[in-house]
Amino acid sequence: MQISGKVFAVTGGGNGIGREVVLGLVAKGARVAALDLNEEGLAETVKLAGANGDRISTHVVNVTDRKAVEKLPAAIIKQHGQVDGLLNIAGIIQKFVPVMHLDWDQIERVIDVNLYGVLNTCKAFLPELVKRPEAALVNVASMGAYAPVPGQGVYGATKAAVAQLSRALHSELMETGVQVTGVFPGAIGTNISINSGIMTEEQAKQMAANAGDQARKTTAPAEAGRQIIEAIEKGSYEIFIGGDAKAMSRLSRLNPKNAAGLIYKNMKDLLASMN
Repeated sequence: MQISGKVFAVTGGGNGIGREVVLGLVAKGARVAALDLNEEGLAETVKLAGANGDRISTHVVNVTDRKAVEKLPAAIIKQHGQVDGLLNIAGIIQKFVPVMHLDWDQIERVIDVNLYGVLNTCKAFLPELVKRPEAALVNVASMGAYAPVPGQGVYGATKAAVAQLSRALHSELMETGVQVTGVFPGAIGTNISINSGIMTEEQAKQMAANAGDQARKTTAPAEAGRQIIEAIEKGSYEIFIGGDAKAMSRLSRLNPKNAAGLIYKNMKDLLASMN
């Protein structure tokens, strides 16, 4: 799919991977409707775009608010004339604790944002996307969708659901012009723990210090954004971002029990430090 001249809606456009995707798309000649709950984050994205900032419209929205999401396609089409792609990048993690210690309000919040948020946007935008000669739907899952991370059980369950939803949508849309891409990032150097509201900045720094070498093996958000845009251009079915995501994908298919044991070994000290 050619990026230039297209219009994309990007959730999570106010920070992290979402911001980098917005910046990368407008740099390639697209127009972008950047969606986020954080108005200040969206303003910063526009500022960082520099001369390309006039290609970005900002929309403050909570993806869990179905009625608000349903109004977005019409608003974007009114402003940009069309919508050719939807990238579901917004997501949150849970408190870093075992499921049995996770409060129900946390469980419901993670499910609402990570799963229902994606369903809300897909249901709202797909009727418009199928009208286009070519269109793109990108859903960001996670390495946690196939590699069980202790302390992120509910988060992983929501991302596994997103992964399977993307595969089903790909099959359902085969005879349309909509290409569907599933994205599986490994560890990315974002502030997701802070943005998820589960840690202060000081706690996030302590977690990174406890992670030691693991924290230094993260993929930069800009590189993740570049790979996602490249996947749109190529019409990729699924992509895995980072050496960790690729290695664990292979190991999880070959020997899932050993993969789970390896992750536990690497994460148990970090999990203990957060409890």
